[in-house]
Amino acid sequence: MLQHYSLLDLSPVPEGRTPADALACTLDLAARADVRGYHRYWLAEHHNMPGIASAATALVIGQVAARTKRMRVGAGGIMLPNHAPLVVAEQFGTLEALFPGRIDLGLGRAPGTDQTTAQALRRYFDSADRFPEDVVEILHYLGDMPEDAPVRAVPGAGSNVPV
Repeated sequence: MLQHYSLLDLSPVPEGRTPADALACTLDLAARADVRGYHRYWLAEHHNMPGIASAATALVIGQVAARTKRMRVGAGGIMLPNHAPLVVAEQFGTLEALFPGRIDLGLGRAPGTDQTTAQALRRYFDSADRFPEDVVEILHYLGDMPEDAPVRAVPGAGSNVPV
């Protein structure tokens, strides 16, 4: 049986280094993982953590995908209560349009931060309770939708990004 290996990267910021250094290391590590045959590269979402540079997950995924050739790249995961489902579908639909067949969307319901930062993200305490409905909404936006649907993820509709 063929084994698939993946990496989960939080873009750690070593003491005395900068987030820019950490992101450069992430891009280098991803390129090396791609050459060595890794199947997937996951990036996490964390906010207001000085030791972690992976706050803008979708942006970093795009950079990793642009610097690799065959490896799948995904969010492990997008903390859905921090984001509108339509925006997540549009972001990952865009990534799928740019890097067809290489993008994965992992979703989580934790804040990925402390309470004060969660409030700054406009996260509401009941938003985690909406997680199942929000997942269904994202699947709807990424799936096959009628052209005359009142709201469509463009790009995103019909992309069927794996969730």
